[in-house]
Amino acid sequence: MNTPVAGPGTLAEQILRGVGGAENIESLTHCATRLRFQLHDGAKADAAALDALDGVMATVPQSGDRLQIVIGGAVARVYSEIMNLPSMAGGAAPGPKSDADVKAAMRAKSRGRYAVVDNFFEYLSDSFRPLMGVLLGSSLIIAIASVLDALGFVDFRAADKSATWVFVDAMWRSVLYFLPIMVAYNAAKKLKIDPWVGAAVMAAVMTPNFTGMLNPKSGIPGITCTTNGTLGTQECVAHVFGLPMQLNDYGGQVFVPLLMVALLALVYKGLQRIFPEAVHLVFVPFFSMLIMIPITAFLIGPLGVWAGNGLGEGLSWLNGNAPIVFAILIPLLYPFLVPLGLHWPLNALMLVNINTLGYDFIQGPMGAWNFACFGATAGVLLLSLRHREKEMRQTATGALAAGLLGGISEPSLYGIHLRFKRIYPRMLVGCLVGGVIVGVLGGVDTKAFAFTSLLTIPVFSPMATYGIAITAAFFVSMALVYFSDFRTPE
Repeated sequence: MNTPVAGPGTLAEQILRGVGGAENIESLTHCATRLRFQLHDGAKADAAALDALDGVMATVPQSGDRLQIVIGGAVARVYSEIMNLPSMAGGAAPGPKSDADVKAAMRAKSRGRYAVVDNFFEYLSDSFRPLMGVLLGSSLIIAIASVLDALGFVDFRAADKSATWVFVDAMWRSVLYFLPIMVAYNAAKKLKIDPWVGAAVMAAVMTPNFTGMLNPKSGIPGITCTTNGTLGTQECVAHVFGLPMQLNDYGGQVFVPLLMVALLALVYKGLQRIFPEAVHLVFVPFFSMLIMIPITAFLIGPLGVWAGNGLGEGLSWLNGNAPIVFAILIPLLYPFLVPLGLHWPLNALMLVNINTLGYDFIQGPMGAWNFACFGATAGVLLLSLRHREKEMRQTATGALAAGLLGGISEPSLYGIHLRFKRIYPRMLVGCLVGGVIVGVLGGVDTKAFAFTSLLTIPVFSPMATYGIAITAAFFVSMALVYFSDFRTPE
C-alpha cells in the first residue's frame, strides 16, 4: 500500500511521503525544472497523489523505477529542502548523485537493444545539460546588449568601443569562448573519470601560449601561415617535435572536447588498471595529460573542427538551397526531440555555426517551435481561467512565464502538453505556420547563441521576419487549443 501523501508538512515532506519515504530513494538529482528520482521500488510511489500537490506541475513515471516530478523554477529550492530533511540525512538515503551517476546506474540495470544509441545521445545531452543556467544567463546579457544597440545607445560592431562595452562583451563571451572546457568537464564526469583532467587537456590548447602561435607576427620560429584563396581565411601550421601541427582557435568549439574525452576515458581507465591504486593520484592524471594533450593538438582538434565545419556547411547548404524545407523541418522536429533530451546535438551545431560562419540559421526556425509551445500553454491558461480550474491555472501561469521570459519549454511540455493528447497536434500546426513564414520570407539568422524568449527577439535578423513568425506560431497554437479545448471527454 502506498504511503499517504496528504497531510501536514512542507511540499518537500509531502513529496518524500509520495515517493515511498527516504528508504525508497536510491538517488535524487534535479535539472532545470524536474526532480529526478531513482527509486528502489517504483510501485511504492503514488503518482496520482503527487500530481495533486500544490507546487507539483506533473509526475512522469518512467521505466526502471525512475520517477520525475516537474516543479518548475523552484526545483532547486525544493531539492535542497528534500535533501535537508532529517530522514534523508539519517542514512536511509544516499547522498545526492549527478545525472550522470544516476543514468549510468539505470543503464546497468536494463537496456534495450539500442543501448549504443541511448548512450551516445545521453553522452551528448549530459555534456551540455548542466550548462543550461550559464547559457541562459549569457543569452540574456546578449539580449540586453542587442536592445541597446538597436536603440542606438552603442554600436557593438564598432572597432573602437570603449572599455566599458568591451567589458560587457567579455561578460557573455566568457561562457561561449570557454565552453569547450566546460563541456570537457561535464563529458569526463559523464564517463566517470576525473573531470578536471578533461578540463585541463582542453584548456591546454586554449592558453595564450597556444593561441599566440596563430599570430604570424609573433616571432615564434617554426610557424608558417598561408591564406586560403577560396575562403579568404588564414591557416597556420607549427612544427612541434619535428611534426606539422595545424593550429586552430578552439574557443567555442564543442565537437573537439566531446571527441577528446571519449578517447581520454579509455586512456584514463587503462592507466588505472596499469598503476597500483596507491599511486593513481600521481601518475594517472600525469600520463593522461602527457598522452592526450599532444593527441588533441595534433589529431583530435583538427578533426573536430573539420567535422563541425562539415556539418555546419551541410546544413547551410540545405538552408541556402531549400530554405522552406529547412525552416519547416526544424520547428517540427523539436517538439519530439526536446522531451527525449535529443535536442542538444542541434544546439551544439548552433554554437559551431556561430564559431565557424559567424552566424547561425537554426535558432530562427527553432523560435517558431518554442513560441508555438508557449502559445499552446497560453490557450490552456485561458481555458483554466474560463473554467476556474485553480490547479491548471497555476501550472500554466508558471510554465508560460518560464517560456516567454526564459525560453524554457520543459515546464510546458511536462506540466501540460504531454499529459493531454489533444494539445500536440494543435501545437504542431503553430510550428508549421511559423516555419513556413520563416522560409517564405527568406530565413532568420543570429550572431549569438540565445534562448528564444521575448527578451532575446532583438538578436535575430531580420527582426521583423522573426517577430511575425513567432507571433503567428504563438497565436495559431493558442487559438486552436482555446477554441477546440485540450481536454478529452473523460
